[in-house]
Amino acid sequence: MKQTLSQRILVALIACALTSCSAPMGADRVTRNQAYRDISGSILSTAELSSETRFQLHRYGLDQLLDTDPDAALRKLQAKAIATGDRALLFALAETSYSVAERQVARDRLLPDARLKTRIEPPERDPQDYYLSAAVYAYLFLFAKPDNDMPTEFDRRFRTACDLYNFSLGWALTEPHSAGSAVHLDPGVRHLPGGDLDLAFTMQAPAWQADMFDTFLMADQYRVYGLSARNRQSGMGAPLIAVPHPDPSLLLSRAVPATAFLRINGTLAELAAGTASGGLELYSTARTNSVMVGEVKVPLEVDSSISMAYTLNQASVWSTGRVQFLSAHKALKNQLILPGTYQPGLIPVVLVHGTFSSPVWWMEMLNTLAADPVLRQHYQFWTYLYSSSNPIVVSGADFRDELTETIQRLDPTGTDEALKHMVIIGHSQGGLLTKLTATDTGDKLWRSICDRPLDDLHLSAEEDADIRRLFEIKPLPFVKRVVFISTPHRGSFQSGTFARRIGHWFISLPSKVVDKTNALLSRAGGESKIPEFLEGNMPTSLDGMSPNNPIMLTLAEIPLAPGILGNSIVAVDGSFPDTASGDDGVVTYASAHVEYVESELIVRRGHSCQDKPETIEEVRRILHQHLANFSKADTPAK
Repeated sequence: MKQTLSQRILVALIACALTSCSAPMGADRVTRNQAYRDISGSILSTAELSSETRFQLHRYGLDQLLDTDPDAALRKLQAKAIATGDRALLFALAETSYSVAERQVARDRLLPDARLKTRIEPPERDPQDYYLSAAVYAYLFLFAKPDNDMPTEFDRRFRTACDLYNFSLGWALTEPHSAGSAVHLDPGVRHLPGGDLDLAFTMQAPAWQADMFDTFLMADQYRVYGLSARNRQSGMGAPLIAVPHPDPSLLLSRAVPATAFLRINGTLAELAAGTASGGLELYSTARTNSVMVGEVKVPLEVDSSISMAYTLNQASVWSTGRVQFLSAHKALKNQLILPGTYQPGLIPVVLVHGTFSSPVWWMEMLNTLAADPVLRQHYQFWTYLYSSSNPIVVSGADFRDELTETIQRLDPTGTDEALKHMVIIGHSQGGLLTKLTATDTGDKLWRSICDRPLDDLHLSAEEDADIRRLFEIKPLPFVKRVVFISTPHRGSFQSGTFARRIGHWFISLPSKVVDKTNALLSRAGGESKIPEFLEGNMPTSLDGMSPNNPIMLTLAEIPLAPGILGNSIVAVDGSFPDTASGDDGVVTYASAHVEYVESELIVRRGHSCQDKPETIEEVRRILHQHLANFSKADTPAK
């Protein structure tokens, strides 16, 4: 029976209702997060192509071809980009290439039997070629001429293209099947889906040689833990961890930050013809933070935390403080530790650890201060490693010698003005060593332990020099500011008689220190006040920090030398309502307080406060103030 029009409409409506059909097009309400993902999502953030790239693939009918023959799809899309000059297609090429690389990596991870079940054929092309293609296309999207339609910083694709370039370049240089996934900075021709690219490699760090390093690792393969922040400067390039050969003086490898940058020489058409070339450049980001691309200054992508965190993975880093204190004769030699190479024109900030400690305890402060672009631009941060059980006057003399020799070696002609404005920051016992670089004691320290002047002891020239090196201290001419953190200027109540006796049972001093101490006591004879104080034991740093030590008490009252500024950060446990009568568990406020500093900040913390936010912020403030003073000193008088 023939249906009328109205009957047909009624049947269609009933069918639609029965099948709960919905309109093929329309709009749904979504959450704010989902709306943001839909608008700004890309292959990097959602593992799916952006709506812009999907549109371009659909526009040229390449959706299905991409699934079956990705190389053919990329070549067709590249041909359209060459023919039309449409810069948007370069972005689509970059994102699509990255997507194909990720899919290829996922295939490679499948077990052989899984491949068989899913009928996935072995890959015909290495995923590194697709990653490198993505980096090339992203570079051309950002920099290719003509520049009249270049993306601006307000274009969502601009930052995505930078990230595509960075991640793609890193993975393109990383061998996925090598031990440790090392980065290979090898020159040569790379056969990409869109054409051959001849790569050349150059080391852009003048102080570096390729054979200095054991390996390079991609920073983005690692996460940072334990540090409060991961410092990252946004820019372009693949951040690397440069791992040098082990340092025999430290028995570990001190990783340093680096960035690889790929520069493309040629157009998209030249890439298709196989005549384009690329320059792979390696930079030390401790010295270089940007590169020029034509007339555009491009910041490098810099990860300043990851190399520090990677170094801290080594077990020997964490045992150093114990070894340096308990077994000084087996310990590493006292030394200044420079991160990477000396940087002329930057003011040195030297951090000196305390008792039973090591430079590792400065890492949180160093990582935080490195995030400050002004400080990073004007300062270089060094640490000092020493045997913290040695007598303080011995450690102080060794520290002064190490600083003097280092400055002379780095700047023999004395032309680097920045080196003449050094800042030294010491925690606990390290603060006492710091004080011993910045004061003129005359013969006061010696007379505090011996009634007889040195001239009356009839010493040999060598003995006289040895004693004056320890007890007649002159300020170092290149030190211009010192910062004391939890410093026991008048001793620590924890270094009393019982603690010192326990310490003598466990501490093993070097024979050189023992011999010199015996000679000193012998020469001082009956006039020395030391034997009674030491109770027959060899002096250690615990004796030096005793509140009964006459040397310590005398040093506390000697002010800083003229021309040297000082600052104090004093820790007082929060349980004390009155800070003046409080302590930090190791040092009383009365011991840490001195009058001859420019400022004093009390932090409500325990003794080890050098990694706490308020301490670090005060150090930041002090360094900015010091920089202002340095700038004024450099300004010629009118």
